[in-house]
Amino acid sequence: MVSEEDVRAAALRLPGVSERLSWGQPAWFARTLFARIWEDGVLTVKSDEREALAALDPETYYWTAHHQRSPLLVLVRLDRIDAQVLGELLAESYRLANEP
Repeated sequence: MVSEEDVRAAALRLPGVSERLSWGQPAWFARTLFARIWEDGVLTVKSDEREALAALDPETYYWTAHHQRSPLLVLVRLDRIDAQVLGELLAESYRLANEP
């Protein structure tokens, strides 16, 4: 289980990352937005594996109608992942946000 503070610390360790609010929630930006708290205990990230993640573990990974238009956005329940998984998710999202 990880917290919003764990997300903040992990995101800010990545090169060139800044934090600011997006839609009133903490969000982390590199070249573009790569992670944002969606609601308490839920993180939005970008992933090439969105469909696979949700198929394997729909209690942890999901999206709403709002996220449907972007095939990369996935919501993650923070109480269902550990620090290692968080780091992997943030690294992938960071990479995708920094691609030209």
